Amino acid sequence: MSTLQDMADKLADDVLAAESELGDDRFFEKVAKVLMAASPTFQEAYMTSIRVRLAERRGRDFLNQALAAKRGEVEAEPVAPIDFGGMGH
Repeated sequence: MSTLQDMADKLADDVLAAESELGDDRFFEKVAKVLMAASPTFQEAYMTSIRVRLAERRGRDFLNQALAAKRGEVEAEPVAPIDFGGMGH
């Protein structure tokens, strides 16, 4: 991994970890605006790191919900979103 991506990954981790303390689940967007003014290249690497982490969170939540349903801990199985033909990142 490049130094740029390493730095963006670290910042993304720190920002997402700070969001609950800050009480702002969209704080990452404010950081992105600051980065865009300084370095569009770094801002894009940061946003890629953010998107990947948020996607992993969603996938993990879905997995945990499916397992809970299978184990009888909850009644309803989770429903996967409609596939729009690969429109994600």
